Amino acid sequence: MKNYQLRNSILDLLIRTEKDQGFSHLLIDHEIKSKRMNPKDEKLLTEVVYGTLQRKISLDYFIDHYINSKKKLDLWVRMLLRMSIYQMVYLDKVPDHAVIHEAVEIAKKRGHKGVAGFVNGILRNIQRNGIPDTTDIQDHAKRLSIETSHPEWLVKRWISEYGYETTEKMCQENVAKRPQSVRIQPLKITREKAIETLSEFGLVVEPSILSKQGIIVKKGNVLTTDLFKDGYLTIQDQSSMLVGEMLDVKPNMKVLDACSAPGGKATHIAEKMENEGIVYAYDLHKKKVNLIDEKASTLGLSIINANQADAKKLGEVHEPESFDRILVDAPCSGLGVMRGKPEIKYNKKEEDINNLSKVQREILDSVSPLLKIGGLLIYSTCTVDTSENENVVKVFLESHPNFKVDETFFDDLPDESKGLTGISEYGFQLFPQDFQTDGFFLTRLKKIN
Repeated sequence: MKNYQLRNSILDLLIRTEKDQGFSHLLIDHEIKSKRMNPKDEKLLTEVVYGTLQRKISLDYFIDHYINSKKKLDLWVRMLLRMSIYQMVYLDKVPDHAVIHEAVEIAKKRGHKGVAGFVNGILRNIQRNGIPDTTDIQDHAKRLSIETSHPEWLVKRWISEYGYETTEKMCQENVAKRPQSVRIQPLKITREKAIETLSEFGLVVEPSILSKQGIIVKKGNVLTTDLFKDGYLTIQDQSSMLVGEMLDVKPNMKVLDACSAPGGKATHIAEKMENEGIVYAYDLHKKKVNLIDEKASTLGLSIINANQADAKKLGEVHEPESFDRILVDAPCSGLGVMRGKPEIKYNKKEEDINNLSKVQREILDSVSPLLKIGGLLIYSTCTVDTSENENVVKVFLESHPNFKVDETFFDDLPDESKGLTGISEYGFQLFPQDFQTDGFFLTRLKKIN
């Protein structure tokens, strides 16, 4: 693909993500498949789209420093400047002069000579004078917001919950590159054999400390390997793998995954059960249920029964005290997965978090009667907000005296995590900076007589 076409595709994706609030990873995947891009173009497109979205607040700060405050920019012009400045400031793969040339050519064709001259002037200014300094910003929260491109309200919220030091590390980690992780299908291959095979294929890999099935890919594209194509491996973040490890399932159990799609945790649970027993996996949306079936089929797992249902109404489907284990991986704000879905931090509002915590409590209230006495329930989210995590668990326990936090949960956590600041009496808050993973919360509750 020609440079001009590639950058036009990047610009279109960025506009669609912002204007239509589309999911960047889905749009990128569709663009790559529809255009049949070569690996080099695919990598640059992915890097520039994600990077531009990730650094939006910082990039706007750089742009606004060089334009008249009264001047309003069309969305496509601002987005063209963002993606160009991102490449100039944060990437060293493409020379500045080439970035500027392509940006000016796009501006000419999408606008007119005046717009092209404006774009050229801004980018030349940044090339000559560099980006504005942020050290003069006295407000710590505002400076951190601009430097790491997080909404200021979110930075202040995290500071109030965790303090400035933890918040700063979290924000910096959210805009850093992280290694990919995969999970082996242990009924097909051992982790040792998978690591050996991937290393022979030229990848740089190492075992995860959060899951006995996890492998961290430090270098190389695991998606092109036969192990991945043949269902010996599946993509999953290490933090999510911890759920399957901590649910303590055994063969021939009856397990409920109340909010399952796309099925990463359900398939992990089925693997831990050695594909013996039954896992009931539900999701609110029919299309997402299909994803669970597809993942189970790819991995060769037959004990997953996937269906569409509202998690708050599963009491109408199953009898009380009918499950040995229950997983509630609740719908949440997703503030822990912003590295992979950077648009989340711009689309969420504080009231969204408050509304979600209500839904999370309702789901727990609904599914808890379905657990057997002595059974275990894991509550987890891919967020880092106390109102969706510790506070939800606290309120649930106060109104359900027949449940308690399983004291053995903390003993069963990986040794490397036991001294971390995210451990509380209600569970384990895993921060992105702890192990270069998604931000994640989980706890294990036990039903008592």
